[in-house]
Amino acid sequence: MNTNKKEYFMNKFKKVGLTALAGSLVAVSAHAGELSVSGGVNITLKHGNSSSTSNTSGRGIGTDKDVAFTGGGELDNGTTFSVTTATTDAQTDLTSGYITISTPSFGSFLMGNHSGAGHYKYDEEVPQVYEQISDISALVTTNKVGDFMDNNHITYTSPTFEFGGASITLDLGYASDANDTETSDGGTPGGEGTYGTGQEAGVTIAYDALKFGIYGAERENKTKTAVGSDAVRDEFNGVWYVKYGMGPVSIGYSESYVDSGVSGSAEATTSAKTLRTAAGIFEGHQIGIAFNVNDNFSISYTESEETYNAQSDSGGTAVADVDQKIDAIQFAYSMGGMSIKAYQMDVTNPAFDEDADDSKVTEIALGLAF
Repeated sequence: MNTNKKEYFMNKFKKVGLTALAGSLVAVSAHAGELSVSGGVNITLKHGNSSSTSNTSGRGIGTDKDVAFTGGGELDNGTTFSVTTATTDAQTDLTSGYITISTPSFGSFLMGNHSGAGHYKYDEEVPQVYEQISDISALVTTNKVGDFMDNNHITYTSPTFEFGGASITLDLGYASDANDTETSDGGTPGGEGTYGTGQEAGVTIAYDALKFGIYGAERENKTKTAVGSDAVRDEFNGVWYVKYGMGPVSIGYSESYVDSGVSGSAEATTSAKTLRTAAGIFEGHQIGIAFNVNDNFSISYTESEETYNAQSDSGGTAVADVDQKIDAIQFAYSMGGMSIKAYQMDVTNPAFDEDADDSKVTEIALGLAF
């Protein structure tokens, strides 16, 4: 074969090979996954004050912007994967980022930070049509149960099992450094800090319109209870809830328990308490009811009462318990991608301080989603 013919056939062969390679890459890419963007914005008008130290009222307009990027795909064996990141309001940083791997029959695994740890499925699980009541007060302990598991945790969710007509799902989680902060990409935990590892476990049981969940979380506490003492008590948080739906009406009840493992002197009833700093145990309950008036309009009412029990975890002079009470009524109206929502919340003894002025906050929000 002469040289010119050989080069001709070689060039043709290269073109065929490159065309086949390009086609295979396109096929793999299409099979591997896709990326989507979703989000929304709330424009809010808020009036009142939620501070535990001042009764100064104020009025302000705010915006809450959320944008999330989600990518995912499916493997040949049916296993799916997804990656999600969400931006802050300023859109200069991320509020959360996590990876989910779901197998066809063995369950799913979630790894990341500030999103999706097991406690999100169990805290404040009573019906509400707009915000959880923790929107008005950071010291709603039902919302704080197990939140220390958010630092680069791994959470396993089992397949749903059927037993006697009920559906049962199990959640298990582990964090190597349970301090509710974010470890950067490829980073390692801080080592000998205040806290060590954390574990969580929860069970959800659904039977027709009835749903029940119970959850517990524990983390290693490396802080000594006294100078020169080796005695350390780990932190334990727990919560359970039950919800029931009857046509347009749903009701729910929840109880929570937070023992931060902190020992010390009892705090006075007239001082503001700080969760996981105050020496004591926080116990509480919530009850909620929601009613769908029609396909577009709904209303809900939530009542919460929590108790700071100083004597359960501190010595010295006896100090009476302090109750923090919150009442909230909420409305929601939706029209496709637009919604109008509002709430009014009232707090008695905010931050478990009997001297603090009662708080009342009203918020109206216009929401736009895409």
